[in-house]
Parts: sequence; C-alpha cells; structure tokens
Amino acid sequence: MIKTRLSTFFAYLIKNLNNKLYYSLSELTTGLISLLLGFFISTGLSTIPGQTGDWGIIAASLIVAATELTSKIVYSSHKQLNIKINLFNNFKIGITYGLFVDAFKLGS
Repeated sequence: MIKTRLSTFFAYLIKNLNNKLYYSLSELTTGLISLLLGFFISTGLSTIPGQTGDWGIIAASLIVAATELTSKIVYSSHKQLNIKINLFNNFKIGITYGLFVDAFKLGS
C-alpha cells in the first residue's frame, strides 16, 4: 500500500482516537466508582454520629467544610484538573447525593 498523506492522517486519527477512548473510559469507571463510594460512605456519615446524639453538629460542620473546600479547589481553576482532584470531587458529589437521599427517606 502506498503511504499517502490521507492514509497517514487516517492512521494517526485512528491511533489517537483509540488512545483517547481508552483513557476516557478509564477515567469514567474510576469516577463512577468514586461517586458510588461517596454514596456508600454517606450512609455511615449519617448514621454513626446520630447514635451518640452529641456528634451530629460537629459531623455536619466537618462535612460542609470539606465540601466547600473541595468546591473551592475544583471550581476556582479553569485549567485541566488532576485525576485525583476529579475523583475527590466525584466522591464529594456522592456524599452530598447520599445525604440528600437519606434526608428524603427520613422525611417520608
């Protein structure tokens, strides 16, 4: 086969598309695992301090402080974020979502 500019362009395109797809699926699965882990941890965060009764306010303030600090780090920069920061942000979103679901379960 003759190597033309078009054939090298398509070979380059297919190679880069394959690499991008592989890394994006890898980031998607780790992000989803981080989100579900945050959802799972939120159940423990809402039940364990509630057993003693006096740790509820302290636990809530720590969760809000961690959420706000993570949001400040993630959403203040406009550049490409590190994968670890993205995973921690997904973990935070999972915790927040889990706490809302627990609140709706208790309210109904």
